[in-house]
Amino acid sequence: MNFLFLSPNFPTMYYRFGAALKSLGGNVLGVGDEYYDNLTEAQKGALTEYYRVDSLGNYEQVLKALGYFTNRYGKLDKIDSFNEYWLEEEAALRTDFNIDGLKLAEMKQLQQKSYMKKIYQKAGIKAPEGILYEKQSGPIREFSERVGFPLIAKPDKGVGAQKTFKINDPAELDDFILNYPDQGYFLECFVKGQLESFDGMTDQEGKVVFYTSHVFSQGIMETVNKNLDLMYYSRRDIPQDLVDAGLRLHKILKLQTRFFHFEFFRTNDNDLIALEMNLRPPGGLTVDMFNFANDFDLYYQWANVALFNRFSAATNRPYHTCFAGRKNQNHYSLSHQEILSVMGSQLVHHEPITPVFRNAIGDYGYILRDTDLGKVTHLANLILQKV
Repeated sequence: MNFLFLSPNFPTMYYRFGAALKSLGGNVLGVGDEYYDNLTEAQKGALTEYYRVDSLGNYEQVLKALGYFTNRYGKLDKIDSFNEYWLEEEAALRTDFNIDGLKLAEMKQLQQKSYMKKIYQKAGIKAPEGILYEKQSGPIREFSERVGFPLIAKPDKGVGAQKTFKINDPAELDDFILNYPDQGYFLECFVKGQLESFDGMTDQEGKVVFYTSHVFSQGIMETVNKNLDLMYYSRRDIPQDLVDAGLRLHKILKLQTRFFHFEFFRTNDNDLIALEMNLRPPGGLTVDMFNFANDFDLYYQWANVALFNRFSAATNRPYHTCFAGRKNQNHYSLSHQEILSVMGSQLVHHEPITPVFRNAIGDYGYILRDTDLGKVTHLANLILQKV
């Protein structure tokens, strides 16, 4: 297999996908805008060859890189970055080079919050009512009068919770219209509830070979806009309504050899409300949480599926894992060294977080593991306890 890896140095830990594929005999061909000498030894070792461009956003340069690799290694079989930011470019390259996977027309639709509503409706899943706002203010004023406040405004095609915020009243709506006149924004009804995810991976035939779920301390928008610490944990037992909703979405999307990350709110009335869909692994250290919760190596299992369509690991979730992310500007009760000395065997991993993710998940992350959910959440709360 000739696997084209866009941005193989970012996110920093995702080189492990390439390393696993290479260990099984695949060619891992990296294209990035970082100088080769600045890659870590582990990132270099995960690649068969690396082609540097001035900017991954320069499509003509990236096309030349793929042309070079095609001439040198033959037809490219797969392309991925495991990164939401480059999803559309991946799809454009698949379209231009006739590579299997989601093509440009499909991806453009699937990245749009407004289009997601149609998929939720088709899957029979509740979702907040919304309206697309581009330049005309009249329809959104009528929408706000009909559904009331607060509203959530988010880029119709956005990454994570960037530029997403709450509009609480007509005055804030006026301010939004004044300051965002030419943006492609989607406005929807505010939903109050617990944020839950349904995460997984499919094989070459589109079968879901792995899935799990996480529960978050609060929404990512709230975490970013209020500069809060984030804590979230994995479930060992997943509510059946969440499994059913997630599998219905997957059936419509028909994803092959691909990760997915679906987000939902669970209301106080136990209603499950769809938030959004992401066609990539969940961010931060979540893939590592998958591994610690199941005692397997999902980087290896992905490569095994990509090459041989085999998923050989058990997915019975023997542990809960919990992530706690700390931000440097806060003053915490426990120092880092105290955490390392008092957490014991439940602390299975810790590392600095790439700065671009710090607003959402913190500057430094800790992963805890135990069969008992109460134990890991208690320890996570100790890590996040402030002076």
